[in-house]
Amino acid sequence: MTVSSHTLDNFDRKILDIVQVANRTTSEEIAEQVALSPAAVQRRLKRMREQQVILSDVSVVNPKAVGRGMTFVVQVSLERERADLIDTFKDGMRNNPAVQQCYYVTGNSDFILIVTAADMDDYERFTRTAFFENSNVRSFQTNVVMAPVKVSLCIPVGTETADPDPA
Repeated sequence: MTVSSHTLDNFDRKILDIVQVANRTTSEEIAEQVALSPAAVQRRLKRMREQQVILSDVSVVNPKAVGRGMTFVVQVSLERERADLIDTFKDGMRNNPAVQQCYYVTGNSDFILIVTAADMDDYERFTRTAFFENSNVRSFQTNVVMAPVKVSLCIPVGTETADPDPA
């Protein structure tokens, strides 16, 4: 069961703002910031995980620290857009560890990918297996990231984005 944004109250939103930035913040620290008891914070976090409001608790790794210092934004166009072929491409991208993000999009391309690599040779190996060996990839266009200006998966959920309660 998933929850709609309308069932999140301001306490939930404040908690989400905190854990999106630092998911190791203790219930006690969160409780102080949102004016709830630590037990209430724990119950709310458990509920939001069960309802898939919180999808995952992750650690953000510095790509350069693990030898993945290059990032690419790649637009991919498919040859044929049958549902089974689209699903096959999606599965391939989901299962490829170099692909950080994959979006099925409208517009000039069918997919936008965020790909990480150690260097250009590593990226070329990726393109060979992911694109050149895939007979359904018509074309792809690569943009090399020169500098990451903002990298985030934080969703604005703060109380300033919440719908006001009806009077």
